[in-house]
Amino acid sequence: MFLKALKEKSNRDFTDRLLTNRTSAVSGKKVQTMAVILNHEEFHDAEAFRSLFKEMGLRSPKNTVVFFSEAEEGNNAHWETYFSKKDFGWSGKIKNKELQQFLDEPFDVLIGYFNKSIPELEQIMAMSQANLKIGINDNDRRLFDLILELSVIRFDVFKIELKKYLTILNKL
Repeated sequence: MFLKALKEKSNRDFTDRLLTNRTSAVSGKKVQTMAVILNHEEFHDAEAFRSLFKEMGLRSPKNTVVFFSEAEEGNNAHWETYFSKKDFGWSGKIKNKELQQFLDEPFDVLIGYFNKSIPELEQIMAMSQANLKIGINDNDRRLFDLILELSVIRFDVFKIELKKYLTILNKL
């Protein structure tokens, strides 16, 4: 229990360092690749995002949906990529190779579609090499370049707002 708390503190410190040193330099190029991070306990409809990719004309095979699950066991075979608390080591170390590959990919847009403040989700958002980071919660404003304050159950509103802001930013 004590070691678990120390590990969580070490990872929070790592995330804080990343966010403190973060510079937001959003490029002016159009969106070609998009990724989404979902908290499975809040929203688990990956098909909704896959259809959103198609609606926006994003045909890249790099477009992806990644799930976070607090339960370390379960039937995760239908998910593209998933991670849990067990995939994190000390001081920001990632143990999952698929998750590390996801983090190394320079997506044009990364969407953090979760409302709960979970350290692992925040760490992944902070570590990502994505150019534009969009979120729906404002628990830590340093994580995102654009925040659409919505509940995860309002996906229909999210789609409309996302398209509107990406158009305004000349990304679509």
